[in-house]
Amino acid sequence: MRVKVISVLDDNYMYLIIEERTKDAIAVDASVSKKLLDIVRKEDANLKAILTTHHHLDHSRGNADLVQRFPDLPVYGADDRIGGLTHKVIHNQVLKFGDINVRCLFTPCHTTGHICFYMWEDGCPDAPALFSGDTLFIGGCGQFFEGTADQMYKNLLETLSSLPPETKVFCGHEYTVRNLKFALKVEPDNEHVKEKLAWAKARDEDDIPTVPSSLEEEFLYNPFMRVREEAVQKFTGKTDPVEVMRVLRKEKDEFKKPKDRLPIPALLAYQWGLLSQSLPAQK
Repeated sequence: MRVKVISVLDDNYMYLIIEERTKDAIAVDASVSKKLLDIVRKEDANLKAILTTHHHLDHSRGNADLVQRFPDLPVYGADDRIGGLTHKVIHNQVLKFGDINVRCLFTPCHTTGHICFYMWEDGCPDAPALFSGDTLFIGGCGQFFEGTADQMYKNLLETLSSLPPETKVFCGHEYTVRNLKFALKVEPDNEHVKEKLAWAKARDEDDIPTVPSSLEEEFLYNPFMRVREEAVQKFTGKTDPVEVMRVLRKEKDEFKKPKDRLPIPALLAYQWGLLSQSLPAQK
């Protein structure tokens, strides 16, 4: 299977996964329907389904338009708040689209109904892929808007860590440079962080996506995947991994916060296109 990375909005990613033999395709987080359909046409693909990681509009607002255009197009997700939802999934449910298999992994915290999608293709030697939405980012994790540190710990260190280490990680936003700057604050002597940050800065300067990473790589430089490591525990002043996760997220939320940063509700409304586009973009 081939993954088409599509940059949209300020820093979002949506994805088109194409089965090369049949040209059948699945979209993940179809936030901008017109751009998605343009890519589908250019790839001469057959759009078979939409998978939505969570209900936030910067991941789901294209669903309604797509369902209106294609009434038989299924939209999968785990939250009734997802626009255009036609099929509600549960943890460990497996969906099949031709030779492409999708395992739904329930990862509540960023939202109560967040799902990650783990994909592999029958008979294909390529590494499997994880579409992690706003649960796992390269070098970071999502904010705990509707959940707890205990939930995020289970998401990252139990659910996602059980996947093969070579699994490619395709996340929902381009936050890599900022995440790794924080990771360097947490572990200033971590050479993996330094190398990945230099690489990500070069990609960012050339406006090239930093996705995908791999789960194996995330354990080397992502502090939220390293809560059992002594250096990360020393930074937080905690030894219990869940408490380490809690303190890390609090520190990340405060990390170089811009003075003119919008309150969280207003920030989300802006990102979803509900406020004036004249407001400054935030990350």
